Amino acid sequence: MLVLPGNHYECCDGISRRGFLQIGALALGGLTLPQLLRAESQSRGKASGKSIINIFLNGGPTHMDTFDLKPQAPAEFRGEFLPIKTKSSGLEICELMPELAAVGDKFSIVRSVDNFKNEHNARQSDSGWTMRSLKNIGGRPGIGSVMSQIYGPSQVTPEGAAPTNVDLSNSSRPGFLGPMHSAFRPNSRARANLTLDRRITPGRLNDRAQLLKDLDGIKRDMDASGRMSAIDSFTERAMGIITSGKLADALDTRKEDQKVKDMYGIGRDRYSRANESFLKARRLLEAGVRCVSLNFGGWDTHRKNFDIMRKQLPPLSIALSALITDLDRTGRLDDTIIMMSGEFGRTPRINRNAGRDHWSRAGFFFIAGGGMQHGQAIGQTNRLGEFAQERPVKLQHIFHTVYHQLGIDADNVTFIDPNGRPQYIVEERELIQELI
Repeated sequence: MLVLPGNHYECCDGISRRGFLQIGALALGGLTLPQLLRAESQSRGKASGKSIINIFLNGGPTHMDTFDLKPQAPAEFRGEFLPIKTKSSGLEICELMPELAAVGDKFSIVRSVDNFKNEHNARQSDSGWTMRSLKNIGGRPGIGSVMSQIYGPSQVTPEGAAPTNVDLSNSSRPGFLGPMHSAFRPNSRARANLTLDRRITPGRLNDRAQLLKDLDGIKRDMDASGRMSAIDSFTERAMGIITSGKLADALDTRKEDQKVKDMYGIGRDRYSRANESFLKARRLLEAGVRCVSLNFGGWDTHRKNFDIMRKQLPPLSIALSALITDLDRTGRLDDTIIMMSGEFGRTPRINRNAGRDHWSRAGFFFIAGGGMQHGQAIGQTNRLGEFAQERPVKLQHIFHTVYHQLGIDADNVTFIDPNGRPQYIVEERELIQELI
């Protein structure tokens, strides 16, 4: 909760002085928004201006029936779907995603990720690290938390501010960086407190804030370190998030044009709410957020893999292609990196339940936008989709390339963990030259 500290007493309107200044519950991991905003003073880099949308496919999607089809393989491997051409020559994807195929020149597929771990957890997609790495001190930080640590809060204008990192999926983690750099999760309570109490006008709030400044004036005058002035700055900017309403507006897709919502497939079927998160992500970036995490569907297809693909791939195709098209038409695609992955691939051989089981030896990673070279498939698995045969890529190579595009020097930047040891953002530091 955003709290402007002061003594407690009741006002005539029934709202206490403390309650009057508790104007929102925008708290991260038990810490207040002003504390989050203080991270700006710890900034150790200059942003490239690019943002991230990280899409997590929970459960581990099959590579064989999405982006790495093998139509020439034996029937017990190739599955029930055929590949279709995309707008980019030589890049083919599953026939269930024609909308995505139409923007094939705007994305790339890494088909040869060869070091996924068999973990039902978002940590690999969030950070590039296994969930076991540094688990005893909280684990590795996700990409949004890394951005928060390095750059601090997002754009701050006279109209307001926005947190660096918003998680619509409950999958992003700050790791050993701690709750200061946790993502903001707009659950029902947090969303309700993104606006002022209806009994409080912005003018009255400013009067109360001014009163606190006056009451604390003597203490501030005695403070040679300047900390009181800094606290005032953080608090004012935290108030800006609430009073501007930018974040609340971004999360309210009712304010979006109906034609745009139709393009995203909102209101079409039972995946409407999931599709809506793609639109929210775009709106959050426009409000100043730098990293948005979201998820789509359930992909743990040990049974009825092909039935599930028929249900989930079409709405994913609609929402993802709409996001790419929307960002492109507004001139934001080159400044937005879209990442999409799951925990691992799935077995090339179909099991007796018409499903595919966990398979960490091969998998895909989807990446779009960000001013990179697109319309290509990077790497190749063998004819049965079992392992990377050409151009094997490590998961952290992808994250290293993304950090490079963000302007973060992962070769040199380290964070000090709770044990006092420096930790690199990624350990496998090799750029994917085909993308940059």
